[in-house]
Amino acid sequence: MCCVCDPPRCTSCFAGTLDLSSSSLGSVLSHIREVAVETFFHSGHSEEVSMDSGCCCVHSAGAVLGTLVTFVLLWLGYRLGVIYQLFHKVETQSPRHGGEVVAKVLQSHGVRFVFTLVGGHISPILVACEKLGIKVVDTRQEATAVFAADAVARLSGTVGVAAVTAGPGLTNTVTAIKNAQMAESPLLLIGGAAATLLQGRGALQDIDQMSLFKPICKFCASVRTIRDIAPILRRALAEAQSGTPGPVFVEFPIDILYPYHLIQKELAPKGAPKGVVGKIINWYLQNHLNNLFAGAWEPRDTSPLPVSIPLATPDQIQQCVELVSRAKKPVFILGSQVTLPPTPVDKLRKALESLGVPCFLGGMARGMLGRNSPIHIRQNRREALKEADVVILAGTVCDFRLSYGRVLNRRSKIIAVNRDKSQLLKNSDMFWKPAVAIQGDAGSFIAQLAEGLKGYTCPKDWPEGLKSGDETKEKANQGKSEEKTERHLNPLKVLHVVDEAMAEDSIIVADGGDFVGSAAYILRPRGPLCWLDPGAFGTLGVGGGFALGAKLCRPESEVWIIFGDGSLGYSIVEFDTYTRHKTPVLALVGNDACWSQISREQVPLLGSNVACSLAYNDYHVVAEGFGGKGFLVTRQDEDRIEDIIKEAQEATRKGKATLLNVLIGKTNFRDGSISV
Repeated sequence: MCCVCDPPRCTSCFAGTLDLSSSSLGSVLSHIREVAVETFFHSGHSEEVSMDSGCCCVHSAGAVLGTLVTFVLLWLGYRLGVIYQLFHKVETQSPRHGGEVVAKVLQSHGVRFVFTLVGGHISPILVACEKLGIKVVDTRQEATAVFAADAVARLSGTVGVAAVTAGPGLTNTVTAIKNAQMAESPLLLIGGAAATLLQGRGALQDIDQMSLFKPICKFCASVRTIRDIAPILRRALAEAQSGTPGPVFVEFPIDILYPYHLIQKELAPKGAPKGVVGKIINWYLQNHLNNLFAGAWEPRDTSPLPVSIPLATPDQIQQCVELVSRAKKPVFILGSQVTLPPTPVDKLRKALESLGVPCFLGGMARGMLGRNSPIHIRQNRREALKEADVVILAGTVCDFRLSYGRVLNRRSKIIAVNRDKSQLLKNSDMFWKPAVAIQGDAGSFIAQLAEGLKGYTCPKDWPEGLKSGDETKEKANQGKSEEKTERHLNPLKVLHVVDEAMAEDSIIVADGGDFVGSAAYILRPRGPLCWLDPGAFGTLGVGGGFALGAKLCRPESEVWIIFGDGSLGYSIVEFDTYTRHKTPVLALVGNDACWSQISREQVPLLGSNVACSLAYNDYHVVAEGFGGKGFLVTRQDEDRIEDIIKEAQEATRKGKATLLNVLIGKTNFRDGSISV
């Protein structure tokens, strides 16, 4: 069977199933003959075969049988790697190991960080990465390692890498990998595995890992020999970035990663083999060992393979140029895909500003136009879409976030651009129809559209009218922030103060429900690639890892995590990671002692707050226990919130990960928001 599971077979993988030893084909034939002779005599067939006048038929049958046997033996030699090893050396004295090859490929692809929770199955990879200058960052939970790699992928435009041990180490990553798939983040998950000969035989932490990851990864492979490491990893890294980006998984059995002498020690029989069967087994084990290492250290290409990115055709661009040029009320709705390579985000921002078309930003596109752009519209999207005559869905999907397309005016001309065909046309059979549907890169499309519309400017009264509505709504929100809550602090007021206090280079990480939902309306990202949220999967617990990856990518930036007190429970242990790896982030916790987003609907609909209540815990004390700095902010501190925030910012500048435990009350700001 081919070691690569998706797609079925490639040359390097096929070769990888063949190799096994430095024994010659003659050894194979010798052992098979030995077994055959012994079996023959033991079965009682010792009579001589007489030859009569029909011997020509016997000769003819014997020739066919001999050819068939020869073919089978050659095929076995090919499958077992015996033939390969006639031409490729096994360096039995070499101290080198497969982890070195993994690290070399990662280095060649510009990987700067590997996130992990250490395990013996993957130790050689981590040690080799460290030797090559790749920073190994260990977290306190495997999902956090994947979330951190996800953040690196989003912010750097390269592949994020996480490495975890076999079995439960990998199962702990499933949610984070699914989140990366739905967020379209290019990510490589490296997983340890039981030794090649022990898989399926009850080895420690041995499960069918490939079946877990096939449905949620673009590409899955199990490496079977050291010589296959480089070609499989190169292909995996290219697949992660091609087409619609996403996670890929490569499994490394433990005997692929450790040196020859250690694997030999484990495989060697305890005593001399007895009988034919013992000799065959001993030969097979030695052959298998040699095949793992045959040709292992021969020079191999580790450079990146070409990445395939779908692009709009010139005819499609021209068709869209004509639609937009005639529009009186065009609107862009930008999703995360616009931030993907190859179009730099600064070039994209200039293209949008040159067109002057009002923009609604979602996902990673938040902040694309800076903090106070005249064409960035933050409020009243539903009303704007009712008036728009052309709507450009650039990397945006008509799922629950756009009411499955029902918010779109049927009289509007819809231009949809998406790398993924299934996302491009989602729900178009029910609630909306595209005038133009382009399976291609959204960022490149916008840049080409702006080029084709040189000299065009959107009628100014349209964005100005929308911006006026924006300002009216935001004034109303500001008024709500001044209202007194029954107890503790008004969360809207806290968020308005934080928005004013944030540094201009801040990156905002959103992890929570109700409090974070409010923050999305109030906090204004300062620029492109300055906002991180889980995406369409709505996963809680991303904050610890996202902030870690963000701070490593941009160590000079102020990294804020906006936590609900519920979501904080997933990540607070990572304050230990921030301390050990000197990544001082700043966490703002909206502590209302409740899973409020659920409670808001559950109580009026079902009459019970069961399972929604938490406690006003001393999270700031926990952060200090892990080496960070903590602040408790209560109603008594209402007049000095800004001063406390400045103290927290100063603490992070001095190298302390800091947590603001803000006790907040209830408001009706998010009444009617969905939780299911």
